[in-house]
Amino acid sequence: MKRIMSIAVANVLVMSLAPAALAAPARPAAAAASADDVYADYAELSAHEVEGKDYRRVVRVPRGAKVAHIAIHGGAIEAPTSQLADQAAGRKDAYYAFEGIKATGNSDLHITATHFDEPRALKVVAGVDRTISWHAASGSDAVTYVGGRDTALIRKVKAELRAAGFGVSSSVSEEIGGDSPQNIANRNRRGMGVQLEISRGQRERFFKEGKLARAWVEDPANRTKDFYRYVAAVNRALG
Repeated sequence: MKRIMSIAVANVLVMSLAPAALAAPARPAAAAASADDVYADYAELSAHEVEGKDYRRVVRVPRGAKVAHIAIHGGAIEAPTSQLADQAAGRKDAYYAFEGIKATGNSDLHITATHFDEPRALKVVAGVDRTISWHAASGSDAVTYVGGRDTALIRKVKAELRAAGFGVSSSVSEEIGGDSPQNIANRNRRGMGVQLEISRGQRERFFKEGKLARAWVEDPANRTKDFYRYVAAVNRALG
């Protein structure tokens, strides 16, 4: 695969396409099985949804980036995964987000990680050695489920989060385990990455008043100290 671009870019294109004719089934907040998704892959989604109106893709790849922070269910699909990944990436690491920007119905845009094949995302991940994939899980308890195939980095992430006072589950269900080779988190140069599934209870602690509405989480003024402490803990694990 070609090398990723070495300059920072943010790509947003708009296409006039037919609206989706499918209705969104009910799905829990955690990463869903593909059978629960409205669209099987990006090609099907892009044939029914309008980029720039329903969703957007954001890419930033600094020169020499070896780590990518990605939010494939960003925007209003799984808030605030875009903001967490963006903050974690900073100016050194690569950042990718697929963001739902509809007024309503953003869950329609969820494509499970093993089927997420959006070309720009694949290119970003293929050009780095390590990947942190940021996701949202359900649950009122403040806890993170750490999965993926990079077992050494998983241990470090868990240790740093716990040392910073954050709850980390000792086990992860198969549904959100993130250990499939087809999971986009694991499609980097080393074939292994980390998937963070952050409960609603934990995500609410990242923002004043516990609000997770898109407009609220997009305003940095609403972030709490926990938001920054959490990101810092993950980055310490990356060294």
